[in-house]
Amino acid sequence: MAQQLLANRTPQAYAGIESYARNHQKDDAGPLAWLVLGYAHYLDKDYVKSQAAWQNAGSVSPLLGDYLDYLRALAYHDSDDQANVLKVLEGFERKYPDSLYLHEAALLYTGALSATGSPRVAAAYVEKRRDPLRADTELMLGRAYAGSGEKAKASEVFRRIYFEMPLFPEAEAAAAELRSLGEAQPVGTFAQRHLRAGLLLKGKRYPQAVAEYSPLVERAPVAELTQLQAEYAGALYHAKRRDEAQHLFESILRNTSSGAEARAQALYYLAEIAREKDDHDLQAERISQLRTLAPESDWLQQALLSAGNAYLLKRDFETAARWYAEIYQRKRNGRLSPNAHWKVAWLSYRMGKKDDARRLFDEQLDFYPSSAEVPAAIYWRGRIAEEDGNKALARAYYQKLVDSFRYYYYANLGRNHLNNLGAQSAAGSLVLAKLPGPVRPPQNWDVPAGNVRAQKAQLLANAALYDFAVKELQASASGGNSWQAESISQIYQDAGSYARSIETLKRAIPGYFSAEINQIPRPVWQGLFPRPFWDDLRKDSQQNQLDPYMVASLIRQESEFNPGAVSRANALGLMQLLPKVGKSLARETKMKQFTQNDLFVPSVNLQLGTRYFRYMVEHYNGQVEYALAAYNAGEERVDTWRRNGDFKDVDEFVESIPITETREYVQAVMRNAVMYRLLYPRD
Repeated sequence: MAQQLLANRTPQAYAGIESYARNHQKDDAGPLAWLVLGYAHYLDKDYVKSQAAWQNAGSVSPLLGDYLDYLRALAYHDSDDQANVLKVLEGFERKYPDSLYLHEAALLYTGALSATGSPRVAAAYVEKRRDPLRADTELMLGRAYAGSGEKAKASEVFRRIYFEMPLFPEAEAAAAELRSLGEAQPVGTFAQRHLRAGLLLKGKRYPQAVAEYSPLVERAPVAELTQLQAEYAGALYHAKRRDEAQHLFESILRNTSSGAEARAQALYYLAEIAREKDDHDLQAERISQLRTLAPESDWLQQALLSAGNAYLLKRDFETAARWYAEIYQRKRNGRLSPNAHWKVAWLSYRMGKKDDARRLFDEQLDFYPSSAEVPAAIYWRGRIAEEDGNKALARAYYQKLVDSFRYYYYANLGRNHLNNLGAQSAAGSLVLAKLPGPVRPPQNWDVPAGNVRAQKAQLLANAALYDFAVKELQASASGGNSWQAESISQIYQDAGSYARSIETLKRAIPGYFSAEINQIPRPVWQGLFPRPFWDDLRKDSQQNQLDPYMVASLIRQESEFNPGAVSRANALGLMQLLPKVGKSLARETKMKQFTQNDLFVPSVNLQLGTRYFRYMVEHYNGQVEYALAAYNAGEERVDTWRRNGDFKDVDEFVESIPITETREYVQAVMRNAVMYRLLYPRD
């Protein structure tokens, strides 16, 4: 009832909750119903009715007393009744020392003090609550100082926000406050302005960073000039102003007094600009200069990787492999080395250099036993052993896959090969013996008795106040508690936020694909692989001759069951359809009065999305891996890859997909479909 009220807030829903509250006034459920009723009125900005409802919710204290007082104060604030804000929040910290809303309550209290003519008291109140430093607290402090006529102190606080916290929305508010104090542009030292520019650059606010760096370069101290120019040029590059970036980087190289770091950065970006212009000779020349100048730098490592990728996309495997090999030959344990080594191993296999591939696959396991490429290396090493006719050794590799990476994409492939090899003993392998075993999943999923925050969360969730409940659970224990993740996941599922539920559990159990089904509670598995909208999903899948488990797996990867999902490319809804694709499919199915907003309706999105995926599967004669790759990257790309690839089988095609996102997407959907079939075998 509470969930329906908060979602729709219809007269009928209000009446139902109020009737329930009156009928249960003498037990715990009644006050809780009044609490949620008041909150619904608050959302409707009917503050009089919200306060009236909360008058009947007093017995939710002491467990939820802080929520009741905080919400009452919030409603008084929004109705501009600052005197009552002060009255309700007086002594809040003393009454609720463990409340999660101490900070928010302090802000409301401070604002009310200022609004009722006590800005000096407000400033003193905030000064005692500045640790930890927060942008919203500082903004409130600055305004209190301004209100009390202490303009110098106010300006100092506003400048701190503007220069030291530029990524927060309060930074622009601080600039506006400074303008009201007569400061057309925030006045800061060179160091302050440099700090702001650097933070904007790190925060990927590239146009803003460019605007900050431009005047700084003109007045930079000689000792800092070249490094500042390098940062400015980097901002220009990322802001898509490539010609200006190139000109500035070239000037850094010409300046003999430029520091080594600035020159290395310049060479890296100039190599990238040359690559973008398809000038591979110039790219190689820049990398050669970088190799001489900074042979141990990360700039060189990144430049080598970029060069390898460029030749990989051109299908010049020999040249690509040479660039990749230099990465790990220079730094065996460098950040980019495991992936670069794998690329060389895989390209050797693709070029038919079986001896090199055999050695490199085993090296991958030996040198980088914890790298993400280990399952692939085990599988393809097993494939080589199988091709060599060494079935016992092949079985050893496949068995290791199944034992240590139980439901990974390659483990599922390895399981199929094991079945085809039949029953026989496996050969010993020293490299396999050294690999770590599977990570053991959490063992204790029970909520600890007496955990007050967990109890508060349960009450809040019962009232459909899901965001509040999650916040309590997040504060209920230190990170990594499995019971905490399961409880949060369940609340998100109750709220219909399946994407948040999935992400919560993924973070809590990163190695869940290595676990046996019986090692993790079934509700947790179902949280990881939910089935919302299942009736429509199954119906539409069957009508389009599709496996509903595969469709569910695709949706999990595309949107994680968020009907309102919007991608960077403006793909919409559960199955992430582009509006033009949705419009075309709607016309085919004679769907009347279709608009792109209909793609946010689960039943519509499923009807059109399954039809679209069916076209993909039919185009590739039922080969799902090709269809999935096309769903993610487009048919034209997939057709080009297949035409130019000369692949032995679909497994080789998948590992050879040159776009990392698409390769991982195909593997994830295929892997997840196996999990859906295991978890829901009768549906």
